[in-house]
Amino acid sequence: MSNPSGPDHDDATEPVVGSDGEPPTQEHDPATEIIGATDSSPERRYTAPGFDAGSTQIIHREPDPATEIFSTPTEVFPVSGPPRTGPQAIPARPAATRRRSWALVLAVIAVIAALAAVAILVTVLLTRDSSSKASQEDMVRSTIQSYDAAVQNGDLAALRGITCGQTRDSYVKYDDQAWSDTHARVTAARQYPVVASVDQIVVNGDHAEANVTSFMAFDPATRSTRSFDLQFRDNQWKICQAS
Repeated sequence: MSNPSGPDHDDATEPVVGSDGEPPTQEHDPATEIIGATDSSPERRYTAPGFDAGSTQIIHREPDPATEIFSTPTEVFPVSGPPRTGPQAIPARPAATRRRSWALVLAVIAVIAALAAVAILVTVLLTRDSSSKASQEDMVRSTIQSYDAAVQNGDLAALRGITCGQTRDSYVKYDDQAWSDTHARVTAARQYPVVASVDQIVVNGDHAEANVTSFMAFDPATRSTRSFDLQFRDNQWKICQAS
């Protein structure tokens, strides 16, 4: 193929002769001719070594058919088969149910508190009754001991203050002088009783009974059991009868 013409190129290229008179063995890439180039403006291209040195042809490809787009159905169809075992959303408990649950809890708490209050009250009452009973027995014992001391000492005023009923009447009928004379004779003969111990006390409301061990002053070795009836009057226990 002829070289393109131009101001910088000659119309004919002189062959180059080697030193041995033969043309050089160096090969040049043949020019690639593009179909459609005009003679007035030929275009030369070169192919890479090892490829076909012939002319390059442009093959017109048929256009690909238009891609058809299929519409995707949006309707959801139920899937048949076994029920799903995955986690499921639990609906929130209605507010009315929560209120009923709290009301039940509060009711149970109120019942427990009421039972505890009743138990405490019963315990307090029982304790107070026991304490009151013990204190009443101590008061009865104290009255008997005071009576015994007044008899030994001849304290007529004390005997009138801690006795009631017929026992008190027997002390009231004495005047002071008559009592002094009587007490002097009894003391000289040691004819008065002495309480050795208070053995048993039974308190029943405003009435009490007590059993004591006593002896006569002239014979301490001879012991006997006596009983006292007492009544709670004027905020104190009084001996109303003594056998």
